[in-house]
This record gives sequence, C-alpha cells and structure tokens, in this order.
Amino acid sequence: MTSKIDKRIVKYRVEKPEEKAAEKPAAEAARKESNVVWMHEKVERPEVLIGSTYKIKTPVSDHAMYVTINDIILNEGTPYEQRRPFEIFINSKNLDHYQWIVALTRIISAVFRKGGDVTFLVDELKAVFDPRGGYWQPGGKFMPSIIAELGHVIEKHLQAIGLMRKTQLDVHQQKLVDEKRAAFEARTKQTDAFAKPHFPEGAQLCGRCSTAAVVMMDGCMTCLNCGDSKCG
Repeated sequence: MTSKIDKRIVKYRVEKPEEKAAEKPAAEAARKESNVVWMHEKVERPEVLIGSTYKIKTPVSDHAMYVTINDIILNEGTPYEQRRPFEIFINSKNLDHYQWIVALTRIISAVFRKGGDVTFLVDELKAVFDPRGGYWQPGGKFMPSIIAELGHVIEKHLQAIGLMRKTQLDVHQQKLVDEKRAAFEARTKQTDAFAKPHFPEGAQLCGRCSTAAVVMMDGCMTCLNCGDSKCG
C-alpha cells in the first residue's frame, strides 16, 4: 500500500515491532482511565458528605471558631478511590469577623472544587501576619494570625485524608534531637537548693545554715530550718 505525501517531510520515526505491541496495553489503560472521575468544578455535590470539625480558640477573641471541612469520595469502591475536600464552613459568635469569614469560605471552597493540587492554600494562609501581633498557642507554638491558624487546620485535615504528608525527621535528625533532649534533661536534673524550695516563697538566705528559710516572725527575722533568730 502506497501513500502520496503532498507536504514537505520535516521529521520521521521508524516504528519498531515492540513499540506497536506496547500500544495495545497502553490503549487499554487509557480506556480504563477514561472512566475515572477526577475532581473539577462540574462535579455535583452529593446529598451527604463526610467531614470533620475543628475548634480554634485564640486569646485575641472571646469566642471560639469552629471550622468544618466536608469531603467528597470519588470513584468509591474502585482502585482509584480518593477522598478530596469539597467545602469549608467557619462558624463563630464573633460578628466582627463575619465579612471575611464568608468571603474566605467561599474562595477556599471554590479552590477545593476546582480540583488539582490544593495544598498551596496551606502555605498561603500560614504566611498571613496580623499587624497587631500574633499569639502563643498552648504548648508554646506561635501563631502569627487567626488566618495562619486556619492554614494549620487545613494542613492537619489534608494530612488526615492523605493529600499531604506529615513532616517527619529522618533517622539521623531524630537521633540528634533525642541526644540533645537527653543531655538537656540530664542537665536540668542537677538542681540547686533554690530549685525546689521547701520553705515559703521569698525567704532569705540564712547565714548560719546557708538555707533560703529566713522569714519575718513576730517582728524578728527567723530561720525556719535551723531556728537561728536575730532576736536571740
């Protein structure tokens, strides 16, 4: 069979028999992939979604915020099953935040439904700083703003459903941290007489027994450890 070429040949490739044989499994895989549903803005919301609610309590507000993230399960029961965030809601009694809460939830939900990689939201939100200053969480973690803490909540949720990996130290880094922790704890065990006082707080040092146990009693400085008194 011959074919007439009317255009100029700019490049060519010789098809090998093994390449032609490999085309059939690839075509079969492509046909199966075509039935897989990926997340995009046209995916309709099911009647029931599963989700999680997170509580945010900050020292800069008298009222807590409750963040609910609902997920949709795509290709349920197949090897391509995947859980993706679909929408987010934020509820709070503090009406000062009402406008930006509504705007933020709509934008984040739209990004969720758009599909693709949504993990960039975490870094963007965590990078927001409050010009009035941040606050410390219980446990010693600093939060630069309420928006940044919302980013941490989304990060925790994406890690829980498998879209993000938890940051973990490698073996060598973990070993180094453990050694430093053990050295610090061993050093703090070497406490002096002032570390755990057995006498009232604010007691002065006794010149006789060298114990911080001297207090004012009956108008006279008296040591509660050895009984030494300025009044004799």
